Amino acid sequence: MTVLKTSMRNFLAHKGRMALSAVAVLLSVAFVCGTLVFTDTMGTTFDKLFAATSSDVTVSSKDASEGGETTARNGRPPVIPASVVDEVKRADGVRAAEGAVFSTAVTVVDGDRDSLSPTNGGPTIVGSWNSNDARTMDITSGAAPKGAGQVMLDADTAEKHGLGVGDELSVITALGTHTAKISGVADFTVTNPGAAIFFLDTPTAQKVLVGETGVYTDVSVTAAEGVSDDQLKQNVLAELGGGYRVLTAEEAAEANQKGVEGFMNVMKYAMLGFAGIAFLVGIFLIINTFSMLVAQRTREIGLMRAIGSSRRQVNRSVLIEALLLGVVGSVLGVGAGVGLAVGLMKLMGAVGMELSTSDLTVAWTTPALGLLLGVVVTVLAAYLPARRAGKISPMAALRDAGTPADGRTGWVRAVTGLVLTGGGAAALYLAGAADKATDGSMWLGLGIVLTLIGFVVVGPVLASGVVRVLGAVLLRAFGPVGRMAERNALRNPRRTGATGAALMIGLALVACLSVVGSSMVASATEELDKVVGTDFIVQDDNGQRLSPEAVAAVKATDGLDRVTEYKWTEAGFTTPDGKTSDDTAITAVDPTYAVDMRIETVEGKLADAFRPDSMSVHEDFAKDHDITLGSTVDVAFEGGRTGTLTVRAVTSSEGAIDAGAMYTSIDTLARYVPAEKMPLTLMVLASAEDGQKDAAYAALKQSMDGFPQFEVRDQTDYKEALKDQIGQLLNMIYGLLALAIVVAILGVVNTLALSVVERTREIGLMRAIGLSRRQLRRMIRMESVVIALFGALLGLGLGLGWGATAQQLLALEGLKVLDIPWPTIAGVFVGSAFVGLFAALVPAFRAGRMNVLNAIATE
Repeated sequence: MTVLKTSMRNFLAHKGRMALSAVAVLLSVAFVCGTLVFTDTMGTTFDKLFAATSSDVTVSSKDASEGGETTARNGRPPVIPASVVDEVKRADGVRAAEGAVFSTAVTVVDGDRDSLSPTNGGPTIVGSWNSNDARTMDITSGAAPKGAGQVMLDADTAEKHGLGVGDELSVITALGTHTAKISGVADFTVTNPGAAIFFLDTPTAQKVLVGETGVYTDVSVTAAEGVSDDQLKQNVLAELGGGYRVLTAEEAAEANQKGVEGFMNVMKYAMLGFAGIAFLVGIFLIINTFSMLVAQRTREIGLMRAIGSSRRQVNRSVLIEALLLGVVGSVLGVGAGVGLAVGLMKLMGAVGMELSTSDLTVAWTTPALGLLLGVVVTVLAAYLPARRAGKISPMAALRDAGTPADGRTGWVRAVTGLVLTGGGAAALYLAGAADKATDGSMWLGLGIVLTLIGFVVVGPVLASGVVRVLGAVLLRAFGPVGRMAERNALRNPRRTGATGAALMIGLALVACLSVVGSSMVASATEELDKVVGTDFIVQDDNGQRLSPEAVAAVKATDGLDRVTEYKWTEAGFTTPDGKTSDDTAITAVDPTYAVDMRIETVEGKLADAFRPDSMSVHEDFAKDHDITLGSTVDVAFEGGRTGTLTVRAVTSSEGAIDAGAMYTSIDTLARYVPAEKMPLTLMVLASAEDGQKDAAYAALKQSMDGFPQFEVRDQTDYKEALKDQIGQLLNMIYGLLALAIVVAILGVVNTLALSVVERTREIGLMRAIGLSRRQLRRMIRMESVVIALFGALLGLGLGLGWGATAQQLLALEGLKVLDIPWPTIAGVFVGSAFVGLFAALVPAFRAGRMNVLNAIATE
């Protein structure tokens, strides 16, 4: 009980100092809990949507079992005959059955030809309005579509784009463009996360989406009263026999959930990873806080030991304080996490993904995990300072000798840190020398972990040398004040090392990702200059294929010298060695592709691969299957027949563009795949006539005005788009890393604040002999800047090493240019100095306000 009272008294006596550490715990726990609440809420939203929109049993084509990939390649959804509806109705336990048609391989534009597709990556769905939809949606204005000239849309899409009854829309599919006027607006009875949904009447949907009547994409089946979904499914299967995909409502919801599960898992684990980084940085803050508090209470601990307190009791007292800190920070963090989740929902709403707070999901495991993590991390971080406190002897403490110093500890730390760093450097070397990216990535991960731990361990040893160099370069110009700031930073290398290490982690990741991102852009740019010989590229950024109408518009453009179509389809390969290859795709192009793309070959000429019944293979494929020029490969084309093709060229397996591709001509593909099953064009390459590039570019853009889903780019545009995509990804990562930087700043603030308290009497004496308040504040600011720059140097050095090694692995995938973004690195270094200045504002202000006489009298 006495230990508990002592711990409570000490905890409450240092409220301000504990608050900063509690904020670090709070932020880390909030990020973990916020991530879990946010992703759980997303899951709940989709679960409710899929449960509400799934009929008791759904019947569809077997081809639809792979997520509708057939739709993406030939532009038409897989269908089943309308007669299936009558067959299903004959099954026992069926109350009703209704056919429907829908497709996601569509683009819808308004009267100004602006795309209505979601900007959040959600699907655009066009389907037939039926009773199953009427069960889950309410028509809020107008009426359901009747006839070819009417279309209805969901309320969210109507609101986002300011659309209403009477406005004109155009539905663009592989079969052409269909124009209709809005007849009504319908709202979901559950939350629509962000899909754009449009409804036609059934005959029109069949004509527009499939091109024929008498077929459906699926049949919705409703069970009679008292019949379970599972029993209904068995009855339907018994009536239909094989050849169809039959799912209960639960199975359909699970299948749909898998479609979004990957995206949610990537988001969830990425955010949790950044939360883990913030926790790691927070550990240094907590260790520093308790180390300094123990040092400041040396005499008090000596008195406790002198009157009978054991080492265990002293140790326990410090750990109880850490437990209190962890509990307070974690409880507040859980609450803040829920608020963060709501904020993320609002942010996602701003970019088009709607999530309702009515679906807010806080599972009991979320606060439990937050509390467990926060308390365990805090107590573990405080263990070393608590252990050192227990080692203080009563006599040494009463003489105010501080925590025991052990010369061997410094040597052990230095040797251990150097061994870990050396092992990490060796692992990074092996990663860079690896022949396969998969092997090298394991060495890279090991090297990052070992070098990071090594730098953390050896940080106090490095602090002495690095701070002296920084002091000589930056602080000597400030005279005695600069020298005092340098000595203060050197006074406790362990403290300086731990504070700098907290900043080091975040900046190391920033530097590494900057190098990787910049190298990717530089490598891709070089590869484009080296390989791409065409002037223009027409494609959809979301992977949607070009309709024949769009391809025809490109070919009809004035000023173009040649146009090359690029198709891709699934295929199976049986090689001369009798093996069936794991490679499952073949690229079909026009013969002019050999001119438009300077693909490197190791044997033969690429142009020969476009002769009838010919193909190319990549070098690795040829080596694995002992293929040479003239060998034949049996190719089973998806949706068509198997053909025997002769290998006329072997291309390099390296390169960032089309690495590992196997080519044939579109004419050869058409010989084995019927016209209705031919894949649509994935991309079109176009080149201008001599001297007509600018005019052809303008004409091509004008030709594609009617197809807003497709982008027309020249090589400069393509490079800029690539740079923007990588830049947006890096900016998002930097934003998440900002959490770790914020926690690191709190660490600097806490270290300085506690350092000021520790040096109260010293500060009073300096003021007494003539040091002004302005000079005192400058001294503390300079000390903070040196600590921040020390952490920045370590972090940037580590990050550059990690990034350069990662680029060596990317080189194995064709991205061979190492580009170090020196302006970014320099900006981060200079920014670290401002971080140090910002962190010192409050401690410096408080130090300047100290009463000189009271400070001198402090013991």
